Amino acid sequence: MKVEVDQSGKIGDTKVPTALAFSNRQQFAILIPATVKRECIQKLRGKGKLETRVYIQLFAVGLFLLLRRNIQSAEQVVIDIEYPGHEAKIKEHLINLLHRADIKIHRTKIQFGYVGKKSRAHHVAIQTFKGKLKPDQIIQLEQVLREFRK
Repeated sequence: MKVEVDQSGKIGDTKVPTALAFSNRQQFAILIPATVKRECIQKLRGKGKLETRVYIQLFAVGLFLLLRRNIQSAEQVVIDIEYPGHEAKIKEHLINLLHRADIKIHRTKIQFGYVGKKSRAHHVAIQTFKGKLKPDQIIQLEQVLREFRK
């Protein structure tokens, strides 16, 4: 089964929350509140992390938190291109996070492509972002920072 992943509300926009969602036969959405993003970015900058790298890694952590429970049942995961030119870095970081959590997948399972506005993943992400759908999980600061400590 193919799973599509989309984001609504950019990770780098710390004035708004970020909703990440996947959809196929089932759907799942997480919400990263704006306050969590701001605090996380502030703490990581304090540790000397470069701004662009922080956003890429934060996006990968969000993908990890979204997919970790369901990725093994998917044959293919197609992630909408949110940060053009950074797909390899995002994929590498995501796979490292999965492996650290003892979730073994083949790297070809994760691909990047245009998901599109007609995708169910897009619909779930935007409706969650707008508050019209309740997220399956609201991400807390400690959940995000824990993945940066390892």
